[in-house]
Amino acid sequence: MTADEPHEISGDASLLIVDDDKPFLTRLARAMEGRGFDVDTAESVEEAVVKARARPPAYAVVDMRLGDGNGLDVVAAIRDGRDDARTVILTGYGNIATAVTAVKLGAIDYLSKPADADDIFAALTRTTGERAAPPENPMSADRVRWEHIQRVYEMCERNVSETARRLNMHRRTLQRILAKRAPR
Repeated sequence: MTADEPHEISGDASLLIVDDDKPFLTRLARAMEGRGFDVDTAESVEEAVVKARARPPAYAVVDMRLGDGNGLDVVAAIRDGRDDARTVILTGYGNIATAVTAVKLGAIDYLSKPADADDIFAALTRTTGERAAPPENPMSADRVRWEHIQRVYEMCERNVSETARRLNMHRRTLQRILAKRAPR
C-alpha cells in the first residue's frame, strides 16, 4: 500500500482533536467524521486531559501550542490511558527537539500547519514502516518566511514593534511585509 492509496480505520474509531483555533477545529472534526471517525474535540490542555482520562481515544490529533499549555501534556495523558493510541502532533512552530519529544511520548507523526484533512487522515491510518509521500506542491521559501512572520506577529498580539524586535528586523521593513499579500 502506498501513501496515496485510501486507508481504512481498524477497530475503535474514537478520535480526539485538540486545537485552540475554533474554525480549524470545527472543519477538521467535520472532515474526520466524514471519513468514519467518532470525533470528540477539546480546545485546551485541561479539557483534553480530562477527556483523555475519561475515555482514552484510539486516535488523536493534537496541536502543539495551546492557550493553556503544551500539547505534549495531552499526548502523555493519552498514552497513559491507552498505549496503542495513534497520535499526530500538529504545529506551526516545528523544531527537531519537540518532534523527538513527541515521538518519545508516543506520537506517530508530526505535521506542520497548515495541514489538510487528507494529510492528517493519511498520517493517522498509515501502517508501521510506510513512508509519507513528498508533498506535490510544497510551500515556497517566500511563503514559509511569510507564515513564520505571521505566527510571530500573532504571538506578539499584533504588536509591530515587538514582532520586529523578536525577528531582528527593522520596523518599517516588517510593516511593508505585513501590508503585502501572502506569497504562493
